[in-house]
Amino acid sequence: MDRRDFVRLGVVAGAVAGVANTASAAAPDAGDILDAGVREQQEAMRAGKLTSQALVTRYLERIKAVDQGGPRINSVIETNPDALKIAAELDRERAAGKLRGPLHGIPVLLKDNIATGDRMSTSAGSLALDGVRASKDAHVAGLLRAAGAVIIGKTNLSEWANMRSTRSTSGWSGRGGQTRNPYALDRNTSGSSSGSGAAIAASLATLAVGTETDGSIVSPSSSCGIVGIKPTLGLVSRSGIIPIAHSQDTAGPMTRSVADAALLLQALAGEDPLDAATRGSGARKLDAAAALRKDGLQGKRIGVARNFFGSHDAVDALIEKELAVLKAQGAVLVDVKVPNTDKYNESELAVLLYEFRPDLEAWLAAYAPHAPVKTMADIIAFNSKLANKEMPYFGQEHLVAAQAKPGLDAKEYKEALANNLRYSREEGIDQVLREHKLDALVAPTGGPAWLTDYINGDHYGGSFSSPAAVAGYPHVTVPAGYTHGLPVGLSFVGTAWSDADLIGMAYAYEQASRRRRAPTFPATVKV
Repeated sequence: MDRRDFVRLGVVAGAVAGVANTASAAAPDAGDILDAGVREQQEAMRAGKLTSQALVTRYLERIKAVDQGGPRINSVIETNPDALKIAAELDRERAAGKLRGPLHGIPVLLKDNIATGDRMSTSAGSLALDGVRASKDAHVAGLLRAAGAVIIGKTNLSEWANMRSTRSTSGWSGRGGQTRNPYALDRNTSGSSSGSGAAIAASLATLAVGTETDGSIVSPSSSCGIVGIKPTLGLVSRSGIIPIAHSQDTAGPMTRSVADAALLLQALAGEDPLDAATRGSGARKLDAAAALRKDGLQGKRIGVARNFFGSHDAVDALIEKELAVLKAQGAVLVDVKVPNTDKYNESELAVLLYEFRPDLEAWLAAYAPHAPVKTMADIIAFNSKLANKEMPYFGQEHLVAAQAKPGLDAKEYKEALANNLRYSREEGIDQVLREHKLDALVAPTGGPAWLTDYINGDHYGGSFSSPAAVAGYPHVTVPAGYTHGLPVGLSFVGTAWSDADLIGMAYAYEQASRRRRAPTFPATVKV
């Protein structure tokens, strides 16, 4: 597996009727409140037809029926034992006329590398942190609580956010096992935000938060037929999130609609004194909700990144049809090539390996001081001792490689980081946008979901994640249709701090195309 393959892994109270224990009956009806968005659920609560406690109850029952039983998606690694209590308190606040915002009483799932200072573990899927409770909330978890969201559980992920092996299987962790794709149970969800993608596709919560270093939000979102936003680095705080590398890590929304993603991003964004990258971001006054305009594509010049086509004929044909939708909404399309994408193939991985050990050890010291592991070396030793449970399918080559790297003052690290930023930013995305006077770039997010394979590991059908990931620039993926019943996403990528503009374009496309449909949990696809 080369570097590019690696990073594509991503480096109504008491009403529970209608949730079945069989795969054929598990998909929600189009009008089901569990498949509805934030605004629809809030309207039902305003009208007195629904409470947060009832909504949380229904989602928890659906998790039991669909995730733990029935088709067994296995996307939720742990549910919050205090979720119903929190929802009840938020209902009391609503009854008293106190609303914290648009997410008041709305259930959300967090990827299990986001620290929560509660009775749930924060483990990154590793048995080394099983049962370890974080000492405090990650900044984004605290913002969600302040906004009135109900954190109902944690989602499974590719262990250590897929920064473990050169031959890993996405969606598998020692603690959580294998997450399965709701559109075909023998297919992979991609990763590393695998559980967040599958859970939202299967309507196990209204919203989910994933994290990305390279592809870990947008790839599972595409593979699971949902919307994903990887924001500009620094728009959303990284503090309290188990890291890979501070140069590229960020949290972001994973939802069933662009509108929900915008509302969630608004709640997640903001300055954090513990994260230097967020300083000044508040001055940009993100108004994601205001970007939700059906004319968001009108007059936009969009570059079709042709060097990210050609990996899968069926995907290319599907996306070509969707380009006509962009044109019909007033966009001007220009065929382009994103330059110099081959010039950070190796240096990207080098930076991730250099930053992984010091960043992870700093997180352990700050958020899990009582954990049985303190260092990268401890984790490697733990996995080796428990190899039958932690390494039955693949090893820990990336952990070993990261352990061997010297400090961040090394010449190789500084040169690799400078190389990445040069060729992904000013001589990459910014160059092509400037030369062609473009507002954004589009391309297929990636190929359709592959068969989960513990022998050969992951195998992909293309990916558009790396340019924006390496640059730290925003990337939005929207469901664009299906090939052989498997979802495919269309990506919108722009320059730094163009998040709201991309949301506007993605929303206009989504409203004109309406491609997403709920999964039916087949055992496999019929070819």
